[in-house]
Amino acid sequence: MRQVKIFSGSSHPLLTESICERLGTQPAKCELKKFSNGETSVSVGTSIREQDVFIVQSGSSKINDSVMELLIMISACKGGSAKSITAVMPYYPYSRQSKRKSHRGAIAARLLANLLSVAGVQHVITVDLHASQSKGFFGKPVDNLYAEPLIARWIRNHVPGWREAVVVSKNPGGTKRVTSLADALKLNFGIVTTDRRRHPTSGSTILEGNGILYSMGDGANDVDANVAAETEAESQIDPMTDVKESRPQRRTSQGMRVHTDGTSHHSAVPHRALNIPAGSSPLVQSTRFESESPPVSRTRPQERSSTSISPHADDEEEATNEYTDERAREVITGRLIHGHIVDDDFPSPVLSARSGSIAALPRDHMGSSHFEDPDPMTSSFMSNMSSYPQDHALGGTGDAAATSDEEEEGFKNPELEHTITLVGNVKDKIVFIMDDMIDKAGSWIAAAETVVKRGDAKKVYCVATHGLFGGDSLEEMEDCECIDYIVVTNSYPIAPEKVKSSKKLVMLDLSNLLAEAIRRNHYGESISALFFQHYQD
Repeated sequence: MRQVKIFSGSSHPLLTESICERLGTQPAKCELKKFSNGETSVSVGTSIREQDVFIVQSGSSKINDSVMELLIMISACKGGSAKSITAVMPYYPYSRQSKRKSHRGAIAARLLANLLSVAGVQHVITVDLHASQSKGFFGKPVDNLYAEPLIARWIRNHVPGWREAVVVSKNPGGTKRVTSLADALKLNFGIVTTDRRRHPTSGSTILEGNGILYSMGDGANDVDANVAAETEAESQIDPMTDVKESRPQRRTSQGMRVHTDGTSHHSAVPHRALNIPAGSSPLVQSTRFESESPPVSRTRPQERSSTSISPHADDEEEATNEYTDERAREVITGRLIHGHIVDDDFPSPVLSARSGSIAALPRDHMGSSHFEDPDPMTSSFMSNMSSYPQDHALGGTGDAAATSDEEEEGFKNPELEHTITLVGNVKDKIVFIMDDMIDKAGSWIAAAETVVKRGDAKKVYCVATHGLFGGDSLEEMEDCECIDYIVVTNSYPIAPEKVKSSKKLVMLDLSNLLAEAIRRNHYGESISALFFQHYQD
């Protein structure tokens, strides 16, 4: 092509050579070196006046050096009177920092966009941004290409029986990407979600940061003990009070109201009053232990029970609890400890650590010799306070989604247990676990073990656009028996020795996609066809 110069940064020279080979040209001469103190020096070795300049620079293990080198190259080309300057960035650095996670956090993706604009870039070509809204950080045109057509074509040509496969997202944030690939291949899709396991408060519980310590029984199974303790407490406060008449009712998980005289009856209020959706799956129904306000009337419990029972109460309760959601049969849960699936009878590190720390506390903590069930106001306060994350603040972003690094740190914490949920039927099927990048292996291994050990999948492909493979993540995924293949593109440079030693790694070439994008930009043609290549196959 005439009047085109393609420069290569130091991050991924092999990709630049492949792009130039497809375009029938050679990389332009440019001298890149560093001073003894680490400063980057760039010297353009050819005339670029009134030329369309394309600088290919991806991420690397030395990401900050790659970014600074790109900025200096753009500035050098701007000073050389280039007609236009386009940054070709297959992997956009700092793309995961596209929103502020705390009050004092920085939006690094926007900062990099500002730096590129100030340096003099006029166009940006990238592949599969982590967050597509990052294009709004630029005041210049951004072409966010998709590797999905390339991946879909590879699946059609190299995966036997792909028509019966399932595409699975390893976290809710990647659902849109997964559904897009599933629609392109006309496949079903599933979702894997991971959350910290919530244990029933069967013993003493401490709310961190609130200074509240209370003791609670095991719900419906310990109602009599709670009633006896509260009766004794009320009698100590006012011996003349008729405890039977002023006692609040306790509702068990089976819809029964228990009174102090030992009698009980079914509640006339159906379970829908507890904010449980009608016809919901038993997976979302949990035991609830509630307290009600004392009754205004002085009617005896026996008399009140005869007037409050509805003839259709039992029928309504059975109809509400009846399991009718067929889709819920495709919901599978498992326990995740240290990032691996464990059996249901495996001891929980959370309960062990919690019980050990509480057993060491003195019994007269908080100035009380024994602990009673909290009154309704205290229960409401403790419930509300415990629902906030520890770093929550008014007006903040406490609900921001956790990053992959935060999930990985949670997997490594020996005192944390996670509940992992698989939504979708993967039994005896091929599973494609899809995301935009592979950085650390923890979440990928957890998802693979879930679909194989809990979902009975027969083969697992881990598919991503950018293979960052930080640390020993590639080796860890190689050692995982539940992962059969790891499919990534060459958008991010991977050490040749790692590629040769890996038996599961499959790399797809992006050079054809990027070369066609460069050609169309140079001649002013539309690039829309690059987004819909799989529909043309």
